Amino acid sequence: MRHGKKFNHLSRQTGHRKSMLANMACSLIEHKRINTTVAKAKALKQFVEPLITKSKEDTTHNRRIVFTYLRNKYGVTELFREVAAKVGDRPGGYTRIIKMGNRLGDNADMAMIELVDFNELYNGGKKEEKKAKSRRGGKAKKTEAAPATEAAPEAKAPEAPASSEEPTESAE
Repeated sequence: MRHGKKFNHLSRQTGHRKSMLANMACSLIEHKRINTTVAKAKALKQFVEPLITKSKEDTTHNRRIVFTYLRNKYGVTELFREVAAKVGDRPGGYTRIIKMGNRLGDNADMAMIELVDFNELYNGGKKEEKKAKSRRGGKAKKTEAAPATEAAPEAKAPEAPASSEEPTESAE
Protein backbone atom coordinates (compact mmCIF):
# COMPACT_ATOMS: atom_id res chain seq x y z
CA MET A 1 0.00 0.00 0.00
CA ARG A 2 1.10 3.57 -0.57
CA HIS A 3 -0.74 5.32 2.26
CA GLY A 4 0.97 8.60 3.13
CA LYS A 5 3.74 8.18 0.55
CA LYS A 6 4.04 11.77 -0.67
CA PHE A 7 7.41 11.56 -2.43
CA ASN A 8 9.79 9.02 -3.96
CA HIS A 9 11.88 7.35 -1.27
CA LEU A 10 14.44 6.21 -3.87
CA SER A 11 14.93 2.83 -2.14
CA ARG A 12 16.96 4.48 0.61
CA GLN A 13 16.59 5.13 4.28
CA THR A 14 15.83 8.65 5.46
CA GLY A 15 19.35 9.70 6.46
CA HIS A 16 20.94 8.37 3.28
CA ARG A 17 18.27 9.97 1.09
CA LYS A 18 18.61 13.39 2.75
CA SER A 19 22.41 13.30 2.52
CA MET A 20 22.28 12.23 -1.12
CA LEU A 21 19.84 15.00 -2.06
CA ALA A 22 21.90 17.59 -0.16
CA ASN A 23 25.06 16.52 -2.00
CA MET A 24 23.29 16.53 -5.36
CA ALA A 25 21.83 19.97 -4.65
CA CYS A 26 25.26 21.37 -3.77
CA SER A 27 26.69 19.89 -6.98
CA LEU A 28 23.83 21.38 -9.00
CA ILE A 29 24.36 24.80 -7.46
CA GLU A 30 28.13 24.64 -8.01
CA HIS A 31 28.20 23.21 -11.55
CA LYS A 32 24.78 24.52 -12.75
CA ARG A 33 23.95 21.11 -14.30
CA ILE A 34 24.45 17.46 -13.38
CA ASN A 35 23.70 14.08 -14.92
CA THR A 36 21.71 11.57 -12.88
CA THR A 37 18.80 9.18 -13.17
CA VAL A 38 15.33 10.49 -13.97
CA ALA A 39 13.93 9.45 -10.56
CA LYS A 40 16.73 11.22 -8.68
CA ALA A 41 16.39 14.29 -10.90
CA LYS A 42 12.68 14.56 -10.12
CA ALA A 43 13.35 14.14 -6.40
CA LEU A 44 16.13 16.73 -6.58
CA LYS A 45 13.84 19.20 -8.32
CA GLN A 46 11.35 18.98 -5.45
CA PHE A 47 14.21 19.34 -2.97
CA VAL A 48 16.10 22.29 -4.48
CA GLU A 49 13.38 24.58 -5.86
CA PRO A 50 12.05 25.69 -2.44
CA LEU A 51 15.65 26.43 -1.41
CA ILE A 52 16.16 28.63 -4.47
CA THR A 53 12.93 30.45 -3.62
CA LYS A 54 14.26 31.07 -0.10
CA SER A 55 17.51 32.43 -1.53
CA LYS A 56 15.69 35.30 -3.26
CA GLU A 57 15.42 37.11 0.07
CA ASP A 58 18.88 37.27 1.61
CA THR A 59 18.28 37.22 5.36
CA THR A 60 20.15 35.46 8.12
CA HIS A 61 17.07 33.39 8.88
CA ASN A 62 16.77 32.16 5.27
CA ARG A 63 20.48 31.37 5.12
CA ARG A 64 20.20 29.26 8.25
CA ILE A 65 17.14 27.41 6.95
CA VAL A 66 18.89 26.64 3.66
CA PHE A 67 22.04 25.56 5.51
CA THR A 68 20.04 22.96 7.49
CA TYR A 69 19.13 21.34 4.16
CA LEU A 70 22.37 21.72 2.21
CA ARG A 71 24.91 21.37 5.07
CA ASN A 72 27.59 23.06 2.97
CA LYS A 73 28.49 26.69 3.59
CA TYR A 74 30.09 27.10 0.16
CA GLY A 75 26.93 25.86 -1.52
CA VAL A 76 24.82 28.26 0.53
CA THR A 77 27.10 31.17 -0.35
CA GLU A 78 27.00 30.34 -4.06
CA LEU A 79 23.21 29.97 -3.93
CA PHE A 80 22.60 33.31 -2.25
CA ARG A 81 25.13 35.24 -4.36
CA GLU A 82 25.14 34.02 -7.95
CA VAL A 83 22.03 31.89 -8.33
CA ALA A 84 19.69 34.25 -6.48
CA ALA A 85 20.89 37.19 -8.57
CA LYS A 86 19.97 35.39 -11.81
CA VAL A 87 16.59 34.03 -10.72
CA GLY A 88 15.45 37.09 -8.79
CA ASP A 89 12.56 37.96 -11.11
CA ARG A 90 11.53 34.41 -12.04
CA PRO A 91 8.33 33.28 -10.27
CA GLY A 92 9.31 29.60 -10.20
CA GLY A 93 10.53 26.75 -12.39
CA TYR A 94 14.21 27.23 -11.70
CA THR A 95 15.33 23.82 -12.94
CA ARG A 96 14.90 21.88 -16.17
CA ILE A 97 15.07 18.09 -16.60
CA ILE A 98 16.24 16.81 -20.00
CA LYS A 99 16.02 13.07 -20.59
CA MET A 100 19.17 11.66 -22.16
CA GLY A 101 18.55 7.98 -22.83
CA ASN A 102 19.58 4.85 -20.96
CA ARG A 103 22.74 4.05 -19.03
CA LEU A 104 24.87 1.30 -20.57
CA GLY A 105 25.48 -0.72 -17.42
CA ASP A 106 21.97 -1.23 -16.03
CA ASN A 107 19.75 0.44 -18.66
CA ALA A 108 18.55 3.06 -16.16
CA ASP A 109 16.81 6.15 -17.56
CA MET A 110 19.29 9.02 -17.40
CA ALA A 111 18.58 12.74 -17.31
CA MET A 112 20.39 16.01 -17.07
CA ILE A 113 19.02 18.51 -14.55
CA GLU A 114 20.13 22.10 -14.92
CA LEU A 115 19.39 25.57 -13.67
CA VAL A 116 17.29 27.28 -16.34
CA ASP A 117 18.84 30.75 -16.25
CA PHE A 118 22.40 29.49 -16.67
CA ASN A 119 21.86 27.83 -20.07
CA GLU A 120 22.40 30.33 -22.89
CA LEU A 121 21.57 27.78 -25.61
CA TYR A 122 17.90 27.48 -24.66
CA ASN A 123 17.60 31.15 -23.75
CA GLY A 124 18.93 32.10 -27.20
CA GLY A 125 21.46 34.47 -25.66
CA LYS A 126 18.64 36.80 -24.61
CA LYS A 127 18.63 37.96 -21.03
CA GLU A 128 15.43 39.08 -19.33
CA GLU A 129 13.87 40.70 -22.40
CA LYS A 130 10.23 39.72 -22.49
CA LYS A 131 7.58 41.42 -24.58
CA ALA A 132 4.14 42.08 -23.22
CA LYS A 133 1.58 40.23 -25.28
CA SER A 134 -1.70 41.98 -25.93
CA ARG A 135 -3.84 41.79 -29.00
CA ARG A 136 -5.79 45.00 -28.64
CA GLY A 137 -2.81 47.25 -27.95
CA GLY A 138 -0.79 45.95 -30.90
CA LYS A 139 -2.92 47.63 -33.57
CA ALA A 140 -2.97 51.00 -31.83
CA LYS A 141 0.80 51.00 -31.39
CA LYS A 142 1.41 50.22 -35.06
CA THR A 143 -0.76 53.13 -36.25
CA GLU A 144 1.01 55.51 -33.89
CA ALA A 145 4.43 54.22 -34.91
CA ALA A 146 3.75 54.78 -38.64
CA PRO A 147 3.66 58.62 -38.47
CA ALA A 148 6.83 58.60 -36.41
CA THR A 149 8.65 56.59 -39.09
CA GLU A 150 7.35 58.93 -41.80
CA ALA A 151 8.64 61.96 -39.95
CA ALA A 152 12.07 60.44 -39.54
CA PRO A 153 12.99 60.45 -43.29
CA GLU A 154 12.02 64.12 -43.53
CA ALA A 155 14.36 64.92 -40.69
CA LYS A 156 17.17 62.94 -42.27
CA ALA A 157 16.84 64.62 -45.69
CA PRO A 158 18.30 67.99 -44.58
CA GLU A 159 21.16 66.19 -42.85
CA ALA A 160 22.28 64.51 -46.08
CA PRO A 161 23.49 67.73 -47.81
CA ALA A 162 25.21 68.81 -44.61
CA SER A 163 27.17 65.57 -44.54
CA SER A 164 28.13 66.03 -48.20
CA GLU A 165 29.48 69.53 -47.44
CA GLU A 166 31.81 68.25 -44.74
CA PRO A 167 34.02 66.24 -47.12
CA THR A 168 34.44 69.27 -49.41
CA GLU A 169 35.56 71.41 -46.49
CA SER A 170 38.03 68.78 -45.34
CA ALA A 171 39.36 68.41 -48.89
CA GLU A 172 40.24 72.12 -49.04
